[in-house]
Amino acid sequence: MQLSEYARRLDEELDTAAYADVDASANGVQVGPADAEVERFAFAVDAAQATIEAAGEANADVLVVHHGISWGGIERVTGSTYDRIEALIERDLALYVSHLPLDGHPDLGNAVGVAGAVGLEDREPFGEIGPVTIGTVGEPTEPLSAASIRETLDGFEGQPTGEAGPTRVLDFGPDEIERVAVVTGSGVDWLDEAVEAGADALITGEGKQQVYHDAREAGITVFLAGHYATETFGVRSLASLSAEWGLETEYVSHPTGL
Repeated sequence: MQLSEYARRLDEELDTAAYADVDASANGVQVGPADAEVERFAFAVDAAQATIEAAGEANADVLVVHHGISWGGIERVTGSTYDRIEALIERDLALYVSHLPLDGHPDLGNAVGVAGAVGLEDREPFGEIGPVTIGTVGEPTEPLSAASIRETLDGFEGQPTGEAGPTRVLDFGPDEIERVAVVTGSGVDWLDEAVEAGADALITGEGKQQVYHDAREAGITVFLAGHYATETFGVRSLASLSAEWGLETEYVSHPTGL
């Protein structure tokens, strides 16, 4: 399969074009010749020296990631950008990126992956950003406690480390949680939308100082389960999809602890 054909399939599946005006990431192929023949694929959350090296060791032709190396254009190829591009070219390794499209996809996305793990059903699109969404909101089959949700989130790969423990919980919502909104990564900016959607809780990766007061005053629980830990689901789903297409795949785990 040519790289251009693989990219076309993923772009179509992920509806990449719909996110072009709202995503700073240059989604799609960021490095590599369109006519390259590709057979083996590595999948990782981040495009970094460590994951590029691991993909090279796996003899991959393409590294597929959630976080790429081009955010709104590259003015100068210097520093870490140079090092990463050099590492890709040295290994004859192409780079395909899907950021917000992979957050919001209703079947393959990060948010639905988290929601499925927690047991949310009757899911609806959530997390508006312009004309698209990057999250989901749903309901468990029976009310959940904050402790039970935290236990599930604590089991995710790449959980944050440190004295605070894995998942941090701002427990300001009701004892019985019946509706949960999910925006992975850095999603606390959608707290107000979660409240408007009638959610008792918001699950995301990382927080900001003000979210403590906003959540407390709104009476909603917020789970901060780690940026990396909430965003492994999408690339794993793409690995499974690629395997269904008859391609060789390998998942590269490199948690950041954040």
